[in-house]
Amino acid sequence: MVGSENPKKQGSLTIRDAARLSVAPMMDWTDRHCRAFHRVLSRRTLLYTEMVTAAAIRHGDRARLLDYDAAEHPVALQLGGSEPTELAEATRIAAAWGYDEINLNVGCPSDRVQSGCFGAVLMFEPARVAACVAAMQEASPVEVTVKCRLGVDDQRPEETLPAFLETLVATGLRRVTIHARKAWLQGLSPKENREIPPLDYGLVLAMKRAFPALDISINGGITDLEQAEALLAQGLDGVMIGRAAYHEPALLLEADTRLWSDRRRLTALEAVEVFRPYIAAHLAAGGRLHQVTRHMLGLFHGAPGARGWRRLLSEGAARPGAGLETLDAALAEVARAAA
Repeated sequence: MVGSENPKKQGSLTIRDAARLSVAPMMDWTDRHCRAFHRVLSRRTLLYTEMVTAAAIRHGDRARLLDYDAAEHPVALQLGGSEPTELAEATRIAAAWGYDEINLNVGCPSDRVQSGCFGAVLMFEPARVAACVAAMQEASPVEVTVKCRLGVDDQRPEETLPAFLETLVATGLRRVTIHARKAWLQGLSPKENREIPPLDYGLVLAMKRAFPALDISINGGITDLEQAEALLAQGLDGVMIGRAAYHEPALLLEADTRLWSDRRRLTALEAVEVFRPYIAAHLAAGGRLHQVTRHMLGLFHGAPGARGWRRLLSEGAARPGAGLETLDAALAEVARAAA
């Protein structure tokens, strides 16, 4: 694992190139095992950690929170917080781990995040966000970015979003990801906030026209590479895919070829074989099979044998002592169905 004594980078891909496609930070999902798996599927896509609070990094188990496998590069750390001094300290600490980007969460609408005065509620306080970004930039050897919403509650995004971005650009911010929905902090659950507020891709495109020097990625409701290509063709700099990349990770198998003209492309079966040594190493270190394979359940979505693959992994991988034979049995189910 990469730690404070052994930061590594991979390849010559710049972070801006990688951000043409990224996998969104998702709590309880995009852990180190998920990211290691996604990296096998795509060598180029930018990967994000789950959100980690600045307070947790300052006071918690830093190795558990920040360690990752060197193969995950390019990989970004997403921080949550609202105090510039605390975020700067967390950024300085995290810098030793060699992340390629540090991202500030200004978009999460959960009650837990609101109570800590960070996430989407910060869209009410652009000056505070700017102070946080400036402090993080001073502490960070790599680029600091922001992920935000169109707006929150009764804000009029066509008015408040340009002002919000202008405040951030004044700090020197050069890249932002915009979730193309408002967040309703009162009355909607986090799940409902991902689905009920209407998408407004047009406003995100308008922000790119208004801020041509700002790299803008779009997030929200994007389910396949066709949508990603269409949005990039309209002038956006990047596309971030969230739940679709998790539930149907095979879409990442095509990403390098379609978005970067990379000739290398694995099949889903080949990807499992490439990932097998990682799983074996995790088991040898005392880990549980399901900690890794829970992120792989959707790999064969829509393909023959997908149901058997999911059933055998979801039922068998959580059993005490489950090992690679469980993975092999699930692969055999796919092979039988395809024959």
